Amino acid sequence: MKVARILNDDNKETFALVNPEGNRIVTREEISKQTGFSLPASVEDFLFAGHSEKIKNQMKKLSFPDEIDEVKLSPPITRSFKIICLAFNYSDQASWVRFGKSHPKDPVIYMKSRTTLVGPHDDIVCPRFVTQLDYEGELAFAIGKKCKGVSELDALDYVAGYFVFNDVSARDIQFIDKQYARAKSFDTFGPCGPWLTTPDEIDDPCDLQLTTKVNGQIRQNSSTKNLVLKVGRIIHGLTKVMTLEPGDIISTGTPTGTVLSLSSHVKYLQNGDVVEVEIEKLGKIRNKVVFKD
Repeated sequence: MKVARILNDDNKETFALVNPEGNRIVTREEISKQTGFSLPASVEDFLFAGHSEKIKNQMKKLSFPDEIDEVKLSPPITRSFKIICLAFNYSDQASWVRFGKSHPKDPVIYMKSRTTLVGPHDDIVCPRFVTQLDYEGELAFAIGKKCKGVSELDALDYVAGYFVFNDVSARDIQFIDKQYARAKSFDTFGPCGPWLTTPDEIDDPCDLQLTTKVNGQIRQNSSTKNLVLKVGRIIHGLTKVMTLEPGDIISTGTPTGTVLSLSSHVKYLQNGDVVEVEIEKLGKIRNKVVFKD
């Protein structure tokens, strides 16, 4: 099931289900008409209060009457207590950055502000005082059930769904601060979407092709096969430390191919650049960079 947060014709927020091809939708209101089920107003309540399970059994009967291009897509999850991002979590990063002398055995994390979240086609708005703006294409997932002390074997049972994430980063701020939080937390520095795909559609989240392009040029071309800590291990490691709650977003790290990891002839993002991040089976986000005073 693909669940999208949308703005309808009246500019009111609601949600819709997306067809397998990713080009047509059926809105919450239309789902209720077709199934007779009363559905909550928000994506989060639909996903976390058991309503989505009822609709899964009706999916083959649903028609998708509307074109997806007729609505505005918003971030799949906005009611999030935490956005947790991982560092040093791709094996193909080994040539340019390592955690000590070996890969980490537990998640190396930083937190990102909830106000970074924007939709799959919204602008990345950056203050002009930032001089080294970088992209990071990543696989993200949302937690669906409160959990603490979860075993690696059971961890995937707590995932509500997967989506595409761009962990936009101000490298010059990162270098000044020697840590990541401020550099990653500018408003709009978390484009994501285009929708949330539930786990039943993803055989293995750690076997998905990931591609990032800037102005049509491929910069990152990797696979979640290269994750050092897989999704189950990430959840297990995090819940040894903290309680994860429904709506928490976890972004699993980025492969090589960022400007930071490439040779010096590759420029950091400029005003008007377009960044596309695509993950197999999850869709694509496309965001324009806009520098403002």
